Amino acid sequence: MTTTPFDFTGRHVFVAGGSSGINFGIAQGFARAGARISLISRSQDKVDAAVEQLKALGTDAFGLAADVRQPDAVKTAVEAAAERFGPIDVLVSGAAGNFLASVLDMSPNAFKTVVDIDLMGSFHVARMAHPHLRQPGACVIQISASQAFTPTPFQAHVCAAKAGVDMLTQVLAMEWGPQGIRVNSIVPGPIADTEGLKRLAPTEETLNAMAQRVPLKRLGRTEDIARMAMLLASDWGSYITGAIIPVDGGLGLTGPRDFTAAAAASRRETR
Repeated sequence: MTTTPFDFTGRHVFVAGGSSGINFGIAQGFARAGARISLISRSQDKVDAAVEQLKALGTDAFGLAADVRQPDAVKTAVEAAAERFGPIDVLVSGAAGNFLASVLDMSPNAFKTVVDIDLMGSFHVARMAHPHLRQPGACVIQISASQAFTPTPFQAHVCAAKAGVDMLTQVLAMEWGPQGIRVNSIVPGPIADTEGLKRLAPTEETLNAMAQRVPLKRLGRTEDIARMAMLLASDWGSYITGAIIPVDGGLGLTGPRDFTAAAAASRRETR
């Protein structure tokens, strides 16, 4: 994506989980639109690399290593970002974990890890960022998943966590609306060249089958999600809050998905 109809010049966008994949694509979109970007991710090396790529787009960027499962680390990072760039205009919360496993093949700790990253992490980011959100005017964007409302075998952990994220989104929209803060969830479809899709479709065969199931007959791109994020954060989205918005090429219309074959293929490849 080389051009954008949106102008976020001078605005501060904070992205949790922003060093790679969909979240980094969102950061790039806002950077191209003139925003100043702060981001967190678990690896300082990856954060540093992402910051340099964002600066190469002509914007100012800043990042710290922080695990969203650790509220104190998130608090420290948000405070540092606000001190550097001022109040947060757009908060993107997208840290996530995933793998294919049946309930009986999954340890309690494995289930808890995904819930801690996806759901507790979303709570920590929103809660710790709140004092630094621009009031009124801030926009909070959660990155959800279709598993939040589509029962999916081998994805019980993600189904539970993302359902919680969407409910958190709607409660925050109600509680923070009077302060002029809008809160929405974006639900990406299968996005090419992301770690999440590699885990869900680990072979060329399963990847092609996923693309063919999408009514638009293609995989999504990170810029598809970035454009929706910018729309929600712009004046054009100023009356949208509490919404759960699929950006999935229509995949959500096709009903439940069974990753049995993909899970079996993944287990064969890791033996």
